[in-house]
Amino acid sequence: MTRVFNFSAGPAVLPESVLRQAADEMLDWHGSGMSVMEMSHRGKEFIAIHAEAEALLRELLAIPANYKVLFLQGGAIGQNAIVPMNLLRGRSSIDFVHTGEWSKKSIGEAKKYAKVNIAASAEASGFSCVPPRETWQLDPDAAYVHICSNETIGGVEYHFTPDTGGVPLVADMSSDILSRPVDVARYGLIYCGAQKNIGPAGLTIVIVRDDLIGQAMPITPSAFDYQQQADNDSMLNTPPTYAIYIAGLVFHWIKARGGLAAMAAHNQAKAAILYDYLDESRLYSNPVARADRSLMNVPFKLKDPALDEAFLKGAQSRGLLQLKGHRSVGGMRASIYNAMPVEGVQALVAYMKEFEAKHG
Repeated sequence: MTRVFNFSAGPAVLPESVLRQAADEMLDWHGSGMSVMEMSHRGKEFIAIHAEAEALLRELLAIPANYKVLFLQGGAIGQNAIVPMNLLRGRSSIDFVHTGEWSKKSIGEAKKYAKVNIAASAEASGFSCVPPRETWQLDPDAAYVHICSNETIGGVEYHFTPDTGGVPLVADMSSDILSRPVDVARYGLIYCGAQKNIGPAGLTIVIVRDDLIGQAMPITPSAFDYQQQADNDSMLNTPPTYAIYIAGLVFHWIKARGGLAAMAAHNQAKAAILYDYLDESRLYSNPVARADRSLMNVPFKLKDPALDEAFLKGAQSRGLLQLKGHRSVGGMRASIYNAMPVEGVQALVAYMKEFEAKHG
């Protein structure tokens, strides 16, 4: 069997040990005689899987007791509507910090439910940075302040937690969740799609403070009402059972590697290998301000776009896949999530050096 280095932005690489364990347990989970895919979500077997996954996530992120953890569906795009439905709580406006394509999607969806205030925007810089906190124009009466902590497409990441005063901070952490420690208590709500650092597509995780739920808009579907889902342990409807099972295995894997502090060191080391080379290269360039560079998604461009296809073809022949940049920005992108080994980044840089020597 040949395993490639998969630099996809999502669905993304998973730990090989997790995949092997899932394969071993595919037909018979712990002597139950059933695959997890076949289990009733209300049976004792799956309830145990669900409870363990939640407990591990709470441990890894040190989630305070006054926060609910919800295992839902619909992805981050779904949450772009579900968050305002639940968190407006009679207020009429939301503050957004606009840092790229995913912020843009969140803003567009929220406009259907509330007045949107762009408290700060990085548009003037081509979305190459996080606007300095002192430039934000926040509304003290806003329902919440929304950020995207890591822009998967643009490669911009918050390396600080912004102070928003008494207004709850909401973060889309889809592409950097569990990559480093996070002080959950400084957020009112965190949401993420699982398909980058947690597991397969189909699972969406919401971590929300108790006092922010229970006042959903009357139009909110029951399945999207955080209070109803919390009251039913995320099982008001059938949850994405197999995705929750895989997430639990990934949580075990992270814990065994030393938790989020160790994961942060691992990710910083990988990113440094790639960024250090990009900074010295004459053929490749990264557009993001150094202070705001993502440790998860590294976009880069070749000096001559005419070389793009040759670069991708050569990379594929070496087992370096999914390096083509998002269609909205072009160029290349290497997503180096938790499960990407250091060896993958080293192999990519070795190929990039070889390509530069030939075409630079």
